[in-house]
Amino acid sequence: MKTVTIIGSGQMGSALAFPLRENGNEVRLVGTHLDREIIDACRATNRHPKFKYDFPEGVRFFQVDDVDEAIDGADFVICGVSSFGVEWFGTEIMPRIPEETPILSVTKGLQNLEDGTLITYPEVWRRMLAERGLKRNLNAIGGPCTSYELVFHDQTQVSFCGEDMDTLRMMRETMRTSYYHISITTDVVGVESAVALKNAYAFGVALTIGLNQREHGIDSELHFNSQAAVFGQATREMAKSLAIQGAPDLDNLCVGVGDLYVTVYGGRTRLIGTLLGRGLSIDEALEQLQGVTLESLVVSRRVAEAFRMKAAAGEIDIDEFPLLCHIDDIISNGAEVDIPWERFTYEG
Repeated sequence: MKTVTIIGSGQMGSALAFPLRENGNEVRLVGTHLDREIIDACRATNRHPKFKYDFPEGVRFFQVDDVDEAIDGADFVICGVSSFGVEWFGTEIMPRIPEETPILSVTKGLQNLEDGTLITYPEVWRRMLAERGLKRNLNAIGGPCTSYELVFHDQTQVSFCGEDMDTLRMMRETMRTSYYHISITTDVVGVESAVALKNAYAFGVALTIGLNQREHGIDSELHFNSQAAVFGQATREMAKSLAIQGAPDLDNLCVGVGDLYVTVYGGRTRLIGTLLGRGLSIDEALEQLQGVTLESLVVSRRVAEAFRMKAAAGEIDIDEFPLLCHIDDIISNGAEVDIPWERFTYEG
């Protein structure tokens, strides 16, 4: 039995309490400063407000004020914050975690540097820690996994990535179940980049859903040719992106492609893409979502900006990314949805 502390009681962080506790581990779920009401509800009902199932018996709930108590004695710590909490976790939480305690992150995204280089969030944290003379054993989870289906025990295949295989094996042994299946790899760049990119490209696929509804009516049946065409172009551009970033094993593209599939079929990214495809402006679509934060918009802008900088420096051909560029044009410049279908064709 291990002791595992999850920091961030959003849906995904909280969902991981299920396989962990069902394996007999001690599980401590800590809310961030934004999660006080969630933790109060979990304590009162033993259920996350967004879930339809109770937590396994024995999960312990902590407010952020008691984070040091929750971390004490943990075999590893899971970062369950969204991409908007990356800096908070790096500055406020990581220095509290003992150097010998590994960290496993579910946070998805990429950060672009001034020269157009894209780095993963584990690398962002590594650099933040280095500025303070600190280092930690950083690992991450990637793959197609929605929180509510994990709670439901739907069959789920993910990948844990990090620098040390022994650490990854320990985490896998602690967390894998009959429904939660875990691959392990040292290809952090490949896994983390692929699952971040899928947010941008799922948005692109969802545009076709809205376009179909604009032409045939909101209640019309779904048309899949157009979705599949954009999905195919998305996987092509994701593969090129991983090569640019120096991912050592393009086999891990499958982790992002699977995640792309599940993201297209549900959630906020599908909704905003559909709204824009129907003809709403980006501001109108965001207003309908009532301030909900969207990681897909952030990663789309960052990757497009990075690749345009690389193209200006003569390092890449930006014409190889017509879908990404169109997505960014919609988000950043308010362009109308006009998917460049012919630019997806090729000779070879």
